[in-house]
Amino acid sequence: MENSDGEIMADLNPDALVYAEAQLRRFQRDPDSVDVAWQAYLAGDDGGEGPSFAERSLFDPPGAPRRSPVPGGKVTTANLSGAGADFLSHVALFSGLGATELQAITQQMAPVELTDGQVLFQAGDPGDALFLILSGSIEVVRGSVVIAVLGPGEPLGELSVVDERPRSAIARAKGKASLLKLPAGDFHALMAKHAGIARRMMVTVSRRLRKTNARQERVDQLIHAYRVRGHTVSRIDPLNRRPTEHPELALDFHGLSEADLDLNFTSRNFNGEGPMKLRHIIKRLKNTYCRSIGVQFMHIDDIGIKRWLQSRMEASENRRELSRDEQLRILSKLTDAEQFEQFLHKKFLGAKRFSLEGGETLIPLMDQVIEESAQRGVRHVVIGMAHRGRLNIMANIMGKSPAQIFAEFDDADAMAKIGCGDVKYHLGFSSLRSFGDGEQVQLTLCFNPSHLEFVGPVVMGRVRARQDRLGDEARQKAMGLVIHGDAAFAGQGVVQESLNLSELEGYRTGGTVHLIVNNQIGFTTPPESSRSTAYSTDVARMLDVPVFHVNGEDPEAVSQVIRLAMEFREAFRRDVIIDMYCFRKYGHNEGDEPTFTNPLMYDAIRARGTVRETYLANLQAMGQVTATDGQAIMDRTRARLDRCLAEARGELKDHETFTPEIAAVEDLKPIPGYGFESIEEEGGTLMAYCGGRDRDCPEEETQVDADHLRDLLKGQLDWPEDFNGNKKLKRILGARAKMAAGEQDLDWGVGESLAFASLLAEGVPIRLSGQDAGRGTFAHRHSVFHDTVDGRTYVPLQKFGNFKVWDSPLSECAVLAYEYGYSLEMPEALTIWEAQFGDFANGAQVIIDQFITSSEDKWNRFSGLVMMLPHGFEGMGPEHSSARLERFLTMAAEDNIQVMNLTTSAQIFHALRRQIHRRIRKPLVIMTPKSLLRLKAAGSPMSDLSGGRFQKVIGDKGGSSPSETKRILVCSGKVYYDLCDARSEHGGDHVAILRMEQLYPVPSIELEAALKDYPDGTPLYWVQEEPANMGTWPTLLHRLGARPFDRFELKGVCRPESASPATGSAASHKYEQALLCRQALGVEEEEGKK
Repeated sequence: MENSDGEIMADLNPDALVYAEAQLRRFQRDPDSVDVAWQAYLAGDDGGEGPSFAERSLFDPPGAPRRSPVPGGKVTTANLSGAGADFLSHVALFSGLGATELQAITQQMAPVELTDGQVLFQAGDPGDALFLILSGSIEVVRGSVVIAVLGPGEPLGELSVVDERPRSAIARAKGKASLLKLPAGDFHALMAKHAGIARRMMVTVSRRLRKTNARQERVDQLIHAYRVRGHTVSRIDPLNRRPTEHPELALDFHGLSEADLDLNFTSRNFNGEGPMKLRHIIKRLKNTYCRSIGVQFMHIDDIGIKRWLQSRMEASENRRELSRDEQLRILSKLTDAEQFEQFLHKKFLGAKRFSLEGGETLIPLMDQVIEESAQRGVRHVVIGMAHRGRLNIMANIMGKSPAQIFAEFDDADAMAKIGCGDVKYHLGFSSLRSFGDGEQVQLTLCFNPSHLEFVGPVVMGRVRARQDRLGDEARQKAMGLVIHGDAAFAGQGVVQESLNLSELEGYRTGGTVHLIVNNQIGFTTPPESSRSTAYSTDVARMLDVPVFHVNGEDPEAVSQVIRLAMEFREAFRRDVIIDMYCFRKYGHNEGDEPTFTNPLMYDAIRARGTVRETYLANLQAMGQVTATDGQAIMDRTRARLDRCLAEARGELKDHETFTPEIAAVEDLKPIPGYGFESIEEEGGTLMAYCGGRDRDCPEEETQVDADHLRDLLKGQLDWPEDFNGNKKLKRILGARAKMAAGEQDLDWGVGESLAFASLLAEGVPIRLSGQDAGRGTFAHRHSVFHDTVDGRTYVPLQKFGNFKVWDSPLSECAVLAYEYGYSLEMPEALTIWEAQFGDFANGAQVIIDQFITSSEDKWNRFSGLVMMLPHGFEGMGPEHSSARLERFLTMAAEDNIQVMNLTTSAQIFHALRRQIHRRIRKPLVIMTPKSLLRLKAAGSPMSDLSGGRFQKVIGDKGGSSPSETKRILVCSGKVYYDLCDARSEHGGDHVAILRMEQLYPVPSIELEAALKDYPDGTPLYWVQEEPANMGTWPTLLHRLGARPFDRFELKGVCRPESASPATGSAASHKYEQALLCRQALGVEEEEGKK
């Protein structure tokens, strides 16, 4: 029982009960440890005298100070008759006593008669008597609150008698009442003589304590219910379509009633301010959780986070008082947002713009997010969003001149973007914005296709890259801000994948701010048809983070949410979710008719004014802002837009140009301290990295001194003395030691690790991630050693430089998008994503199609991301054979990507180093091997790394001279070794086998050079393992034509076309592969002639 945290508990003072319970515990351990009277009593024999302590009672234990005489004497009215003894026999307190004893007690009691409202005793009076109620009711009042109503048979005033404390409350008659009064001294004597009376008094006290405690518990449950369910009745929907009641918030659900509203209860679990009336507690709960802000946070497991949120929300009742300047700023931003949309609607009638109307509060919301983040030390904000409201944000948040946007609407130059570029509401923008004492924040709005949520993990990757560039291990200086649509947040799985990344060490960014523009519809689909959850944000409850739902028509509530969200992010470095309820004024676009599918919703929308109008009216009502203030802001905004339109159309007579308040960043130019490196060349300063034609970028030397390579390899072959390494790994390292000594050729894993180590030694950062990236799917890499005793890890490559390898979650889409974003911000780093099997990459097809292969053409954005996709037909079935090479080659155009299918460890070494040392930044897709990882023939001597370079085409190594060649095979990847084995088996020395290691850009110059010594007309075959409708063949035939270089007839040798890449039968695979090689070598033709 709790007796110290609230006034009621303190006044009931259950110390006596605690003492009795202590006596019981002692008796249960050792009966002889308590007084003999207590032994008899606790043993159940209370027929004797009971526990007596010479003028002490149950409430005066041995050793306690002796009681002073209780003041007062016997009443002078006539004693009760025998009827009094009969009444006492039915009172629980005296049950069990004999008639003689009851009669003796009645002789000591005096009757008391009270009229309606007459006071029996006052708070502070001495506890000089115990009362028994004969008839009527007595109210017990503390302050002005009735805390109890007692009736016939119940004792009254017993606590002040037993503990000698003054009365703690007023007792007064509720109607006429008759009572019996027993002086305190007589009552003490009775308890000293009869243990049964003491026990029953203890029961009475206990029951009242439990009753009071139970009521307090019910209030605590009600408080808890508001924290859990308050959001369900919050007024967050501007269209007022949400329920206003919830059964768990009703008083009767918790066993309370209106009669309890004026009772005081401890608020220790609420605000720690001491006792409060229940009605005041409920009012504060409703203000906190049921007004324009609804919060979901009770799903959080971390009790510290929950208490942090409770204390901040309940102390302020989730309301922020704004100064007049702050209110004017919000009004100005609302005006900018509203007028920008209306201006576009009037000046470019019918043009798609994906209006923000109905959700204009997003603009002051973002304005505050950015300012709050700047105040907390953030210097980079990377923003991701879909198309709705994008133009408004570029104009009113990013600082892009409206004149430039208007020019994009006019779209006057038809020749400017032939075959390239993107629509204006997909474009990105960067700017520098100043806050406070001249501190600048770089704002970056990411380019985004129409695929809505897929930009989220791209933002996260870009933020992490900026943090890594700045050495910001605390994740404080760069922040991601992602704006979502409600239907997309609930509907697209990449959201869940991205949220899952947020707390993983390899992907953590210190908390992304998620803003959901909840217009309560997805294209034409209402929430009840687009999700199975109450909120679009429910997927976010997988994290220990709060979800703030807020009414977008209450900008000051939005301001409170922003402040709280930014404080949360700063305190816990976690994601935070803000769900801003609003509506969409028009259909999906401005030409769409929404009433076809949502007539009732749009009836409600059209009956409403704008957010700005509502907010201005509220400010005027509070006397904070006048109509003149509002009109001045409006006039200034309209004048600015008119001037920008005139500028866009060349109509400014004085040729003045609009200067944005925010400094725009010139596209692709370095920002001192913020952006990419630059290099000095004759004629000016250039970006260190570029796109463009592959042939225009010269090749770079990639070889490394042999002694240096041996030292780098030896440096990876040991672990610390106190490290307990895996025994099998020790054998692998032993084999690598022989390679370092020149006793064996270097296998694939060593070629790759030497590329890493040599780049690290040159100061190149490396980031490698994938589902088995540390070990490698096929256990070829072993870049991370694991202690077999304590599980700690050791990464040998980290002794050479900044090497990070991360085993990713079982996700392709979000992880690949993350690494793509990282590569955009860190072009100087080698950023690699490795698929577990190559075909798993199609789980990220949106990222490959919409970002990786097309970003340069659409947005002039360069990525040097490397994708390693295990590929090769080895009898593993349809899903683990093909990395869908044909898809990359189909998307290849304008030198947008590089595609390779390599055959030696030297080639992977040079390819990775070449990716970094060339200025050009293009995604590199490598069909990495499986069986070749350990194939001796695929190994390379150290001299190939120290003296060679990347070879796009490798000539024949084992056939006859070109003049004697009767058949030329060109292939790539693993099938080369199958063909070589078959050539040896069938005596095909007249067959030349060439390897095309780079499949795109097609190395036509290198291929022509490799074929120059072969006689014209020599049969030329492209050989591949893939079916004829897959792999390289379809695009190669398209690019080279049927007669390459006007010298050869090109034909293909492939498996027959198929809907599935490979057979599921290992036996069938072997047969097909052998047949393929025989066909390629012409064995089938020769046998057919026989």
